[in-house]
Amino acid sequence: MAYRENPFDGIWRQFDDMMGEMETRFRSMLQGSGQYLPGGGFGPGGVGDRLLPAVRGEFRVDVREDQDEVLVVADLPGVDRENVTVRLLSPTELEISSERRSERSETAEAGQVVRQERTFGYMTRVVPLPHEVTAEGAASSFTNGVLELRLKKTSVERGERIPIE
Repeated sequence: MAYRENPFDGIWRQFDDMMGEMETRFRSMLQGSGQYLPGGGFGPGGVGDRLLPAVRGEFRVDVREDQDEVLVVADLPGVDRENVTVRLLSPTELEISSERRSERSETAEAGQVVRQERTFGYMTRVVPLPHEVTAEGAASSFTNGVLELRLKKTSVERGERIPIE
């Protein structure tokens, strides 16, 4: 008895090939550099890197370091100054929390609500710092939804040296 190939085998093989190609292109588009990172994450700089923080309710943070201080800049659009909290959790970890509340409504001449929108959200982020800092002498500003923190570096030496005899 001769083996007869299923007439749909070729179609399914083509379908699998097409789906694989679509997945590769989609991952390339999201990542930006054309390579999907192992572990399931999309790399920096691509569309996914720009969209995922907004989807997850996070905000953008830039961290810079110079000789004496660490500069942290956080974009908090739509957040009021009084709804932002900053805490130094440890010498190398900073927590930034914010709450966004906005309500907008438009009414017609007769007083009927035509459109009413509300936005509420709580965002928090723990930011690893490149150097140990202290809260003493910290400077901060909040302008147009941009939080800027200047934290002084510490030169605390950890541990005590134990002489070897």
